[in-house]
Amino acid sequence: MNRGTALVGAAALVTGLALTGCSPSGGPELEVSGAFMPQPVSDMAAGFLVVRNLGGATDRLTSVTSSLSDSVTIHETKNQAMRMVTSFEIPAGGELDLERGGNHIMFMDLKKRPRQGDTVALKLHFEKADPITVDVPVKETTYNPKKQ
Repeated sequence: MNRGTALVGAAALVTGLALTGCSPSGGPELEVSGAFMPQPVSDMAAGFLVVRNLGGATDRLTSVTSSLSDSVTIHETKNQAMRMVTSFEIPAGGELDLERGGNHIMFMDLKKRPRQGDTVALKLHFEKADPITVDVPVKETTYNPKKQ
């Protein structure tokens, strides 16, 4: 092998490695932020958070579990009407925003009513990614981060 062929081969190898490092990952890479629960005033509560997908593949939030309730569901809000859904899409490079007045997590038949300052543990389950456990702070009943 001559020196020119070796240099071309080395350049091709370095270029290939550089492109691999810049390409998006093959699967979803999820992170959760902004989680909160307004202090409930009845035996129901709502939860809100943002799931960001930094990965190269779409995923879906398929369920939520918590020791606070045996009945935790996910709801979408369209035209000011709320309905339970089986999943929410989290697009590659995008996010799922569960917020007041919009899509959210619903806790029915609470086993105990958490108070402002408490933390509620919940586990988010996804179609592809491993579950994520989130400690959700309980805020005042009227808390809305968009108005802070």
